[in-house]
Amino acid sequence: MPEDLRLTAADAVRLAQELIDDGRPFHAHEVLEAAWKSSPGGERALWKGLAQIAVGLTHARRGNGRGAVVLLRRGAAAVAVYAESVAGTDLAREPGPAGLDLAAVTAGAAGLADVIAARGLEAVPPADLRVDLTG
Repeated sequence: MPEDLRLTAADAVRLAQELIDDGRPFHAHEVLEAAWKSSPGGERALWKGLAQIAVGLTHARRGNGRGAVVLLRRGAAAVAVYAESVAGTDLAREPGPAGLDLAAVTAGAAGLADVIAARGLEAVPPADLRVDLTG
């Protein structure tokens, strides 16, 4: 990915989801990191959380269950904090920014972390090492 990658938020979500679905979460992380760095201040924590989820998926794909659990949970918590911060405002819309389903992202990342923590990576098929960003 070019370091100066500039995408709309919706395009970043779409591309990141395609990369996650193709088993390329590290590349999704790079897209989400670019969005994080270019996002408005109020959304930076959200994009950082999404990037952390992608890093968690990268750890899982590389066989690092402990790292996967930590980053998936950290990312899910960041997305949840963002969702709580906009609750009751005009930003609390369905779907969230750029078509994100904040509840699904949070539940998906935290749920995957819980499965990996409880059963280990070997119990999770590679096709299930993903999080749906748009519900």
